Amino acid sequence: MMEKEEMHNDVFSNALKQLDKAQAVRKWDEKELNLIKQHKLILSAKLKIKLDNGKTKKFYAYRIQHNNARGPTKGGIRYHPNVTQQEIKALSFWMSLKCAVTGIPYGGAKGGIQVTPQELSQAELERLSRAFIEAFHKYIGPDKDIPAPDVYTDGKIMAWMLDEYEKIYQGHYPAMITGKPLELGGSLGRDIATAQGGIYVLHDALKSFKMQNNSRVVVQGFGNAGANAARILSRMGFKIIAVSDSKGGIFNDKGLDIEQVLAHKALTKSVTGFGGAKAVSNNELLELETEILIPAALENQITKDNADKIKAKIIIELANGPITPEADDILFKKDIKVIPDILANAGGVVVSYFEWVQNREGYYWKEKLVLERLEEIMKNAFEDVFSASKKFNTDMRTAAQIVAVDKILAAEKLRGNLK
Repeated sequence: MMEKEEMHNDVFSNALKQLDKAQAVRKWDEKELNLIKQHKLILSAKLKIKLDNGKTKKFYAYRIQHNNARGPTKGGIRYHPNVTQQEIKALSFWMSLKCAVTGIPYGGAKGGIQVTPQELSQAELERLSRAFIEAFHKYIGPDKDIPAPDVYTDGKIMAWMLDEYEKIYQGHYPAMITGKPLELGGSLGRDIATAQGGIYVLHDALKSFKMQNNSRVVVQGFGNAGANAARILSRMGFKIIAVSDSKGGIFNDKGLDIEQVLAHKALTKSVTGFGGAKAVSNNELLELETEILIPAALENQITKDNADKIKAKIIIELANGPITPEADDILFKKDIKVIPDILANAGGVVVSYFEWVQNREGYYWKEKLVLERLEEIMKNAFEDVFSASKKFNTDMRTAAQIVAVDKILAAEKLRGNLK
């Protein structure tokens, strides 16, 4: 446990370094800065479940709420062997900023279980998911804290969690969790929301930075966000030259047939071994000659060690925290435009907000309406951040942090928490 904790200590320290960089530009006072750095609630538990072989096993689990001045907290639950408290602290902090930068009425939270989900059966995963709700249900709810899917969690897991919560409270509370199957109150458009939101932002970024629309694209991470981004962009005429997953990557400078890559992955569980493409490592993939690079995997993929080798013109962060602060400085000097995670991948939480609204109304929207409303919010958020970057003469990440923190501090002041 300690080795993993030490390994991920830098994730939260990176989040604070980003904030300090924004502070150097925006000049919040010490009281304001300390308030933003504090977490409202840090919860941890050891979940004990019975395995199929009759033995019991314990798993470390966390639910962390960062700030709720703008509304109930919101954020996903990830199942990953490298989950630590420090990582979840960073992710909950970024969720507060993400909700603020898009203007949706939430604060930030995040949860996670330190587990390799591929090693568990479906029955064991269900028991683990229900145990998470059993441990944290008092702190979760439609007006308190609303979880959602994240890395290696999905609609099926959200359904188990909803069912467990409703058994405890003996009623129907669909708005307590988002990313659910449609049959249990999920929203149309939620499955592609993170990718689609990022593409709305990319479209405006290319226009604002006067870049070509028919560009080459490299995607690191071929999970929900990365695969959907590749599919949508390929249909729009972009040339996807490389993609990767945790097992490795594939590259073809003439372009990949994304529908065939998706079929290959469905069959083999990986993009590796796809015919008509060269094998590349995840590190090599990041350094390919391309116009657009989309990191859609995990944190800390572009660091001071490889940032100077990045050849992309624009980076859209569909993952959370894929670029370290030191790498940011190098990329900025190289005039590589970075559209930060708290803006680029906010489409998922925006449509989660729509799902929550629909659950509370008991009235459900057509996908066309969901995507129209998503586009409006993402375009407005991009314009706010782009305007702030010009006003403060700074990079897009620092501008996004300034926009978000200013909104959170305004809510705290109205509540009388800052005087």
